[in-house]
Amino acid sequence: MANIKSAIKRNKQNEKKRVLNRVYRGRARTFIAKARKAMETGDVQDVTVQSVAEAVKALDKAAQKGVIHRNNAARRKSRLMKQLAALQKTSA
Repeated sequence: MANIKSAIKRNKQNEKKRVLNRVYRGRARTFIAKARKAMETGDVQDVTVQSVAEAVKALDKAAQKGVIHRNNAARRKSRLMKQLAALQKTSA
């Protein structure tokens, strides 16, 4: 444990930030998993498109907060959109 006041304060700040980062990262993972699961069912309905949109929103929010890098978010969004487009192409 830290003895210096500034180190104690920094530890408190780090802990608060860690918890918030987990929230945003967890939300992004959850919505990505839901979107993938919706795509696996094979239904290209509003449900699938909406779940992908929610995942994209969660990724954007995480990138905006600095939890994940913006290029990381862009890559994940790109992969999701690519999967959705392939699904729509096969069903059409």
